[in-house]
Amino acid sequence: MAQRVNIVLTDDLDGSDASETVTFALDGHTYEIDLSAENAERLRDALRPFVAAGRKISGRAAAPARPTGRRRAAASGSATDIRAWAQEQGLQVSTRGRVPAEIRAAYEAAH
Repeated sequence: MAQRVNIVLTDDLDGSDASETVTFALDGHTYEIDLSAENAERLRDALRPFVAAGRKISGRAAAPARPTGRRRAAASGSATDIRAWAQEQGLQVSTRGRVPAEIRAAYEAAH
């Protein structure tokens, strides 16, 4: 059985359709925000003078902090909830093990 999962991005500022996810860092924290092309350009324009005056850190970029354990499950739904939702949507998901990322993403997009 073939299946297609579509992820639809929504602009985190104004609720319009987003065209990209922008990653940026400030004060040791890395952030991601989904933005339309217009809002992404606004963000880049606002940061441009600071980027031009700043020093680029060489080496490996730090990975964004990811919630773990109970906090992550609470924020994105438990594996049991995601499996039940996926089965209701006609998606194939195993009853054990890790829930595939694309199914988790589809669940999060729907909720």
